[in-house]
Amino acid sequence: MVLNLRVMAPNRTVWNSEVREIVPSTSSGQIGVLPNHAPLLTALDMGVPKVRHDGQWSAMALMGGFAMVDSNQVTTSVNEAERATEIDPEEAREALQTAQADAAQAEGRRKAIEANLAFKRAKARLEASNTTQSFPLLVAPVRNDGKSMMGHTMIC
Repeated sequence: MVLNLRVMAPNRTVWNSEVREIVPSTSSGQIGVLPNHAPLLTALDMGVPKVRHDGQWSAMALMGGFAMVDSNQVTTSVNEAERATEIDPEEAREALQTAQADAAQAEGRRKAIEANLAFKRAKARLEASNTTQSFPLLVAPVRNDGKSMMGHTMIC
């Protein structure tokens, strides 16, 4: 079984294909979404979701939004997103250094908030650009009948 993942930003569709698993960063932490996941609507945090497809893992930098999971469809509406392959690691490193310096010099509440958001964005982009193909597998407690406590059949 597979999931149909669609990641939509205001200016383009970033991802639209079948995947085996997605591990997004939500406002309450990372979650793993496998086929036959229970219906879910969740806020997405800035972060680096991992996507398993064709036996490999991919990543993207996601700048917040919402995800809806229903009937093996994962639809996300995000503020901004970039696939890891679209990010220049050196440019992302420089942007993070600039964001760190700006955050250290921010004066006033508004400037501090803006600097913190720029830092989080730069950090997510750099993390995504440095990802490898080996991500940890989602582990769930398994019953004796081979099904996880979440109702998914585990493949070991």
